[in-house]
Amino acid sequence: MLVDSHCHLDRVNLKPYAGELHRLMDETRAAGVGHMLCVSIDLEHYPKMRTLVDPYPQVSVSVGVHPNERHGQDPTPDELVELAQDARNVAIGETGLDYFRTKGDLGWQQQRFRNHIAAARACGKPLIVHSRDAREDTLRILREEGARDVGGVLHCFADTWEMAGAALDLGFYISFSGIVTFKTAGDLREVAAKVPIDRLLIETDCPYLTPVPYRGKPNEPKFVSAVAHCIAGLRGMPDEDLAAVTSDNFFRLFG
Repeated sequence: MLVDSHCHLDRVNLKPYAGELHRLMDETRAAGVGHMLCVSIDLEHYPKMRTLVDPYPQVSVSVGVHPNERHGQDPTPDELVELAQDARNVAIGETGLDYFRTKGDLGWQQQRFRNHIAAARACGKPLIVHSRDAREDTLRILREEGARDVGGVLHCFADTWEMAGAALDLGFYISFSGIVTFKTAGDLREVAAKVPIDRLLIETDCPYLTPVPYRGKPNEPKFVSAVAHCIAGLRGMPDEDLAAVTSDNFFRLFG
């Protein structure tokens, strides 16, 4: 069984499925994907997303506000904790820092990140962390706010081995998306080959970052098999063994 540890089902292109999510879910199951984590990026769309996935017990959810979201609700730790009481909720996030898309004074972004870590600590759930061009501040805030107590995952990892090692030292998992399959991602594949097998996760981050050999198509959860195939090849192991261990890792982290 494969697990897609990070997807956005409420943003997936359903045109090939006549606009019907259940058709996509049937095909996803047939492709061997047994579980998905549908990740929140804002609170305005969270209720609709939660309703959308409610009929599918194979979908867990998270709650959080992405660091690039500027115009919606900026939640307090208490508000996040309240939403996280949902039985299907397994994590806080995605949260973190993004200095690539957002410029200027980013104190507000750092405070939002701290609020999410505080919420995770309060409810005892792991963090889903987005970090882009913000390596030092991401690690510093994780340390300062005691994120080691709850752990979590650096999702869609595209950074250096030094960043991965520092996150591993904090008890975090490392998740690889379709980026690892790209022709230009040689350095990232070296990192994917070195991450301890018991801290490795795979994801699509769909509808973004469609992996090779499906480039040009909208991404969806069934394509997590391409990420698994790439990393299994790097590590010299059968695809089904990589699928099994990353699934076990997912349920160990998220319950």
